[in-house]
Amino acid sequence: MCGIIGIIGKNAVAGPLLDALKRLEYRGYDSAGIATLVDGGIERRRADGKLENLESRIQSEPIAGTTGIGHTRWATHGVPNEKNAHPHATKSVAVVHNGIIENYQVLRDELAAAGRELASDTDTEVVVHLISLGLERGESPAKATKAALDRLEGAFALGIVFAGEDDLMIAARQGSPLAIGIGDGEMYLGSDALALAPLTSRIMYLEDGDWAVISSSGVTVHGGDGHKAAREVRETELSGDVIGKGGYEHFMLKEIYEQPQVIGDTLHSFVNPAERSITLPDFSFDPAQATKFTLIACGTSYYACLVAKYWFETLARVPVEVDIASEFRYRGAAMPEGGLAVFVSQSGETADTLAALRYAKDQGQNILSIVNVPESTIARESDAVLHTNAGPEIGVASTKAFTTQLTVLGCLVIRVAKARGAIDAETEARLVGALTEVPARAAEVLNYDQRLRELAEEIAEARDVLYLGRGTSYPIALEGALKLKEISYIHAEGYAAGEMKHGPIALIDDGVPVIVIAPTDDLFEKTASNIAEVMARDGRVIFFSDTRGEKLLAGETAATVALPDVDPFVTPILYAISVQLLAYHTAVIKGTDVDQPRNLAKSVTVE
Repeated sequence: MCGIIGIIGKNAVAGPLLDALKRLEYRGYDSAGIATLVDGGIERRRADGKLENLESRIQSEPIAGTTGIGHTRWATHGVPNEKNAHPHATKSVAVVHNGIIENYQVLRDELAAAGRELASDTDTEVVVHLISLGLERGESPAKATKAALDRLEGAFALGIVFAGEDDLMIAARQGSPLAIGIGDGEMYLGSDALALAPLTSRIMYLEDGDWAVISSSGVTVHGGDGHKAAREVRETELSGDVIGKGGYEHFMLKEIYEQPQVIGDTLHSFVNPAERSITLPDFSFDPAQATKFTLIACGTSYYACLVAKYWFETLARVPVEVDIASEFRYRGAAMPEGGLAVFVSQSGETADTLAALRYAKDQGQNILSIVNVPESTIARESDAVLHTNAGPEIGVASTKAFTTQLTVLGCLVIRVAKARGAIDAETEARLVGALTEVPARAAEVLNYDQRLRELAEEIAEARDVLYLGRGTSYPIALEGALKLKEISYIHAEGYAAGEMKHGPIALIDDGVPVIVIAPTDDLFEKTASNIAEVMARDGRVIFFSDTRGEKLLAGETAATVALPDVDPFVTPILYAISVQLLAYHTAVIKGTDVDQPRNLAKSVTVE
C-alpha cells in the first residue's frame, strides 16, 4: 500500500526521493509528496494523482535540502487530494505514514480540544501534532516521538524528520513493514528493499514495536520493551535495473513473459532431476507427519491454495482446509494438535495473513510460509520457508508470483505424498517429470499471445463474463475472473461448472461470454455437459482446452484455445498463464491502467 522513503544524504535529496517513489509506484497510490529540511525549517511539495504531477510541481518549484522524506499515499482516512497527501507537517516536524491509526478520532478530538488546528482529514496528522506538542514542552525529538508512539493504536510505519535537525530521522514500525538502508555516510529509510535498491545493498528490517533513531553515522534501534535492540544487517541482491520494463509496454506483460524462466528457477530449488524426486530444505518438523494442513492466504494466493487443496487431498490423502486470511482468525478456529499451517504471500507482508499466522502459532501449529521475499515479516516469523524465485513483481495484478506459488505447492504436495506412502516412486517420477516440463510448455503458451489478443477484442465489449471449471480448473476460473475484474474493470465471476444449474445459469444469454477451463482430465466429460447446457441457452463459449479436447468438441464452441498437452497435474499452472494474457489484452484494448489499476494496492499492509 502506501510507500515510504527517507534519506539523510550528502547532496540534494529531492531527485533521489522522487526516483525512489517511482520504484514504489507498484504498491498502488493516489497522491504523493516529499518534505526536506531547508535552512532550519521544513519545505514540502505534494500533489494528488500520479507521480508525474508531483514531478511537475517540483520542476516548477524546486526544493533543496540534503535530508528528506517522501510518500506515495493509498487513501484510507480522507479522500485523495493534495490536502490529505503526505508528508503531513507542522513548523517543527514532518511525518510520512503507512497503516491506520485506529484511535485517531479520539486523539483528533483531544488535539482539537487543546486548540490544535488539523489541516487534513487523515489519521496521520494526529501523529504530527502529538510529537509537536512534546517538542513544545521542551522534550527532545526522541522523547517526544516515543511519547506519541505510546498513544497510538493500530498498524503503522512512520518516517519522521525535525526542523533544524538535518542529521536526524526517526522511524517506527508496528504491523507495517519498514527497512533501514545503510550507506557510506548516508542513511536511508524505505517501505521495502526495492525502494532502496539503487541506493544501498545493506538493509536492516525493523521488527514490530521497534523505533529507531537514524543519523548519517548509523542507527540505534529500540525494541518494544524499550531497550536497545540489535537487528541483523542483510545484503540484498536487488539492484536498480530489476524494475525496468525491458522493452515491454507494461510491467504485467513483462512479468507474464518471465514465467518460463522464474518457474524454472523455482523448480531448480526443489527438484532432483537425476532421481526425479523432490528435495525440501531441512525443517524442524516433518510436514508429512501433519495431522491436518491449513492453507491460508488472500486474493490470488488464496486461489493457489485452492488448487493445492485438490492436489493434497487427491495425491497425499491428507485433510486440508483452505481459508481467506481476513476471515480465518476471527472465527477462533479450532486447530488440531500436530497440524501444519501454510501461509502463502507474494510480499510476505500482507497484514491479514500475518495476523492469521500469529493466531495459528498461538494455537500450537507448525508454521510454513511460501513467500517471494525471504526477508519479509511472514518469512521471519515462520518455522520454515519455501521461497518462490519469481523476483520482484511490480504489476499490481499478480502473475509470475501466482504460477511460482503453484510450482512450490506442487513440489510440497509430491514430497508429502511420497513420504506418506500415498504415491509410489513411479508416480513421483511421473509428477516430477511433468513439473520439469512446465517451463518449456509455458513458453509454448506464450505463443498463443496473438490468438488471445483477438479473443480479447470480443471480451472488451462485454459487460459481464463468466468463467467455469471443475477440479483444479475451478480455482483457475476464479483467478481468470479476478484478473479480468482487476485490470479491465469488467464484471466477471468464476464458478464451479457443476454449480451452473444451481443459479448462475440464469445469467446466460448471447451477450455474456462464458470462458470454460477444461483440459482433458478425468472431469472433462462432466464439463463438456456443462458446456452443452450453456450453448443450449445461446451462451457464447470460449473454450480453453488441449488438442484432444479441441477434437472432442470440434466446431461446437464459439472459439477454442488449444493449449499444450500435459499431465493434468500441471494444467493449473499453464492455464493460469492463458487467462492472464486474455485479461491483459482486454485491459489494453479498454485503455485502463494495467500496472496500477484503480483502488488497488500491491501489498496490503493494513486490515
